[in-house]
This record gives sequence, structure tokens and C-alpha cells, in this order.
Amino acid sequence: MTLAVTHPAAPMGAITVLRVVDSILSLKAAVVAWNEMRITRKQLLNLSEDQLNDIGLTLSDLR
Repeated sequence: MTLAVTHPAAPMGAITVLRVVDSILSLKAAVVAWNEMRITRKQLLNLSEDQLNDIGLTLSDLR
């Protein structure tokens, strides 16, 4: 005789709610990443050409 392990089904709508929450969290992560890149780019644009060369960048890399 074989025993079958059964898992109860997720409550109605739980998967939909999970997908919505995951989408919102992914969107938030994308906005945070975009904002961090924006701030970094803004700070790098304030550096002189010599300072950019010291860290291996040029103005064209930032545009």
C-alpha cells in the first residue's frame, strides 16, 4: 500500500494576490535601482575630466 501526500490547495485568490504583491515589489526594486543610478550619474557628472580619467571613465561613458 502506498501513502499519498496531499497538499491543501491555496485559498481562492491567494495566488493572484501573491502575483500582485510580487509585481509591486519588483516595480519598487526597479524604481530604487533607477534612482540610485540617477544619483550616481549626477555625482559623476560633477567630476572634472581628470577625475573621471583617474577612475577610468570619460564624459561619453556617462551620457
